[in-house]
Amino acid sequence: MRIETFEMERMQSTWENIVEFDLSESGVLPVTLRELSGMGFDLDWALDTPLTYSQSNGTPELREALARIYPGSTPENVEVTNGTSEANYLVALSLLQGNDEIALEVPNYMQLWGVPRSLGARVNTFRLQQDERWEPNWEEFERAVNARTRLVYVSNPNNPTGSVLSTDAMERIVRRCEQVGAYLLADEVYLGAEIDGPRTTSFWGMSDRVIVTSGLSKAYGIPGVRIGWIVGPKDLVYECWTQHDSVTICPNKLSDAVARVAVQEQNRDRLYERCRALLQRNRQIFSEWLTELGEGFSYIPPAAGAIAFLRYSSPTRSLELVERIRRNQSTLIVPGIHLGLEGYVRIWLGGKRDYLEEGLRRVAEELTSLP
Repeated sequence: MRIETFEMERMQSTWENIVEFDLSESGVLPVTLRELSGMGFDLDWALDTPLTYSQSNGTPELREALARIYPGSTPENVEVTNGTSEANYLVALSLLQGNDEIALEVPNYMQLWGVPRSLGARVNTFRLQQDERWEPNWEEFERAVNARTRLVYVSNPNNPTGSVLSTDAMERIVRRCEQVGAYLLADEVYLGAEIDGPRTTSFWGMSDRVIVTSGLSKAYGIPGVRIGWIVGPKDLVYECWTQHDSVTICPNKLSDAVARVAVQEQNRDRLYERCRALLQRNRQIFSEWLTELGEGFSYIPPAAGAIAFLRYSSPTRSLELVERIRRNQSTLIVPGIHLGLEGYVRIWLGGKRDYLEEGLRRVAEELTSLP
């Protein structure tokens, strides 16, 4: 079966380089190679090294460095991929077949809506609830995660809400997966993008049925090198490597080298602090903007991530609203329907101050004219 159109990604790829203000992004202002050279990346080496194929599952040095981030793992538990999206894809490709079921948390980055369906699997959803501070609807969760469920997908911290699951919620999710024999895929690409709270606890180590995916694109601020990773049971990681051989073969050689520098503990902490400082400032700008916007709008300030998920009271459909903002204001944001929840829009908080303020001004022009 073919993969159906990934609506959010198609919208972004169509318009993000055409509009004057792109507030549809979801990471922080990217770092430069010059900044990375100050952290130890050897630019002269990069200029002189032959551009050969790299190790297909990631160089041993990178996998060793990543294994140190996840206590109890070894390089054999780690597969390096071309971004977190490829990591998620390879897990689905390795685990799911026709008649399997996957439970998908919504709202969410909806990659794992289309991919399982292309493999013949059924997708069951369970909602996070804004009125419960984005706590899962546990009745829906229990129905979605059943004896036929092969895989459960969550993003934590969550895209698009910026919420972080409580310890009790994490334990309940893991316990249910073990009861039904499902694997848990925890997309933790926003871990490290906490705005003012403690570092999010990883699902890694909570069960031998846990698989973690992550990458450099969000908290690290290095999306363009397209480096992600899978950490999971050795036999599953080996199967993901087998699938990888027939998809993109290997990560980019220079990207692997960038990643080896970025994930070093001192550099990782430095990049996380850079992310935190930027998001603390921009979340305040957004909160002040929202106050001026008036009644009919609400959001829970994100605990992590460079995004705000804004609820509005107008009956206008979110895709119609986003199209109006794009046409009238040359500004792009994400409709809630593309993330699994109507009546919301997602707005980027990761850019420069002047850029964010002007983009928000333009969005407000349309929001304040809603019926």
